[in-house]
Amino acid sequence: MFSNTYEIVYILKPDVTEESNLNIVNEYKKMIKKNGGCHIFVQHRGRRHLSYSIKHYYDAIYVQMTFQGNGNILRLVERSMRFNENIIRYLTKKQSSNCSNSINI
Repeated sequence: MFSNTYEIVYILKPDVTEESNLNIVNEYKKMIKKNGGCHIFVQHRGRRHLSYSIKHYYDAIYVQMTFQGNGNILRLVERSMRFNENIIRYLTKKQSSNCSNSINI
């Protein structure tokens, strides 16, 4: 199965407790593992002030998650994030592959 490396940064509401934050992270880790993803790395970026208001919030909690998987896993995770009431915004980026297929001139 072909897999890519994806990075997702999602922003939680500022009133989310540490316990809820960990539950959300564990939920997505289980979802990724269950569907064949691997090399899951999570970084809690902490509470930060937003440059502009998002849904009337001026502070938020940032979490960064990197994993390897296919597009189906990504669709499942993004759909779940879309319906999670504690996540106010998310962004997914496909990491560039380290292939040596480049042409040298």
